[in-house]
Amino acid sequence: MLSTLPTTRERATMSTPSAHDHQNTIETRLWLEEHVWLYQLLRSENNVSPTFRFPDLIAACVSLVFTHEEAPVHIFRFLGTQLVLRAPQTPRRRESMWRQQYALLLAVQRSPANRHPNPKFQLDQLTTACVALCREQDESGTSVLQQARHNMAERAQHEKRFSSPEI
Repeated sequence: MLSTLPTTRERATMSTPSAHDHQNTIETRLWLEEHVWLYQLLRSENNVSPTFRFPDLIAACVSLVFTHEEAPVHIFRFLGTQLVLRAPQTPRRRESMWRQQYALLLAVQRSPANRHPNPKFQLDQLTTACVALCREQDESGTSVLQQARHNMAERAQHEKRFSSPEI
């Protein structure tokens, strides 16, 4: 019987993401509208050398939003005026983001603005808000790709600092 699926031995030797990458990324979800926009950016002719993937693009959106001093205000304003009006059962797509940007969103999620008597927003809604705010600011996604480059360089510098043997 012929099959296009890899055999057990082939699966064992296939390239898979390293455990290190999985430790440094966090799973999140994106609402469909924002996922479609990021997917278009992923496939864009401008996304080359290197080609950034979803964790990079999502993290870049989060980073860009947090370049503004009042990032949580912007996020909650979007959530309270736009996202709240969408159907709550809107489909979402599972993706990942880098842990450093997750920490920024986690602080917002744990903030007083997300506690009683205010509505409680989840990580997928906060992540979606960041992507939507970036899209509002720059539909072309050029700034997202540029920020992805900065984030990558920062991660590489950080890893270099902590992995270099002392002389």
